[in-house]
Amino acid sequence: MIDEHQPAPEAEDEEPTLYGRLRRLMTGEPATRQDIVDILREGRWNAVLDPDEVAMLQGVLDVAETQVRDVMVPRSQMVVLERDAPKAEILHAIVDSGHSRYPVIGEDRDEVVGVLLAKDILHYFVETPGQEFDLRRFIRPAIVIPETKRLNTLLKEFRVNRNHLAIVVDEYGATAGLLTIEDVLEEIVGEIGDEYDAQEAEPIQKQDGNRFQVLALTRIEDFNQYFGCSISDEDYDTVGGLVMYELGRLPRRGEVVSCQGFRFKVLQADRRRLHTLEVTPEPARAD
Repeated sequence: MIDEHQPAPEAEDEEPTLYGRLRRLMTGEPATRQDIVDILREGRWNAVLDPDEVAMLQGVLDVAETQVRDVMVPRSQMVVLERDAPKAEILHAIVDSGHSRYPVIGEDRDEVVGVLLAKDILHYFVETPGQEFDLRRFIRPAIVIPETKRLNTLLKEFRVNRNHLAIVVDEYGATAGLLTIEDVLEEIVGEIGDEYDAQEAEPIQKQDGNRFQVLALTRIEDFNQYFGCSISDEDYDTVGGLVMYELGRLPRRGEVVSCQGFRFKVLQADRRRLHTLEVTPEPARAD
């Protein structure tokens, strides 16, 4: 006699669901999230879960324990628009950065008056090119969150309220940074690339004129060999490390630093690391 309340077993010849595979690999009951992570990392489960599945499952577990402050775009790296900036300056900032949403500030970065969607003003410029422009007409309310909020809670709020960007404040109410829904999702699925991201390429590529495109992870010894120079690698191992060392922080896209006889311009970067640099040898100075 068949017990109708007993769940039917998975068919032998059917592809097991992800839940089914997880149930099979967990022979004991894990007591903590770390126990689950340790189980997922065991090499004997390689035939059950592929590396991408393991990485995403671990990302889901990590998101529940991660706070906004751990992954936010810091205040110093926020691309903002000034409320009273002229139209040309606003358009230049939008085109140069390539973002879809921007915090709008008043007197300083602590006074975030709202958020601007690039599509709002682009539609306006196309449909009414000759009319006077007033940025205040397009500012939407900003969502403000504490830097201690958990990412899983924030992701749920993003989905329910259909928001894509939140302003992060510290315990004193000062702006600490910002976070987008893409930033949260990247903690689960990994870096989400777009047309602005660096592609697989040779570490150093000759461009037109005297310019070179160099991957930030190019080792100093390889850089020295290519250019016939002798930059020390005592304080850093890569070209990106050299640029960060000279600036004392993670630079933003478009920033330039001259050192060691070269001009380094940041072509591609995100909130965690540099990707691609434009390198131009500088002429030797006469003594």
